[in-house]
Amino acid sequence: MKVKDIMAKEIICVGADEPIERAAQLMKEHNIGSVPVCEGERIIGIVTDRDITLRHVAQGAEQTRSVSDIMTSNPVVGSPDMDADDAARLMGERQIRRLPIVEGNALVGIVALGDLSVRPKLKDDAGRALSGISEPSEYNRPLF
Repeated sequence: MKVKDIMAKEIICVGADEPIERAAQLMKEHNIGSVPVCEGERIIGIVTDRDITLRHVAQGAEQTRSVSDIMTSNPVVGSPDMDADDAARLMGERQIRRLPIVEGNALVGIVALGDLSVRPKLKDDAGRALSGISEPSEYNRPLF
């Protein structure tokens, strides 16, 4: 199965200069955990609910910060024609729950771990991806 067959095509984006509060409002309004950061149709970053919590709220930062201050730049992306199992493998390796899908330079969709898990043929791929996502990365290991 190809990513284009399972990806969400309705995409909500936020601009890099918009306030962090706007990204949080979009997440709440659309019941999503991340929002791509775009310049036109081109994705330049991604901001997650975790980014807002750890890079903004937990830092006690001022409310006037913009999305660009906390987003992950140059996010990992996939293509519409990649196999869904390859997308799941990539998500597990890179420890991401959502994979923006790009065609040319344009953002055309997003595949979430949940998109993989609800497809009977892809449940094993989703399980492997979740296993990889759940492993501590070298960046998330305790410092003590």
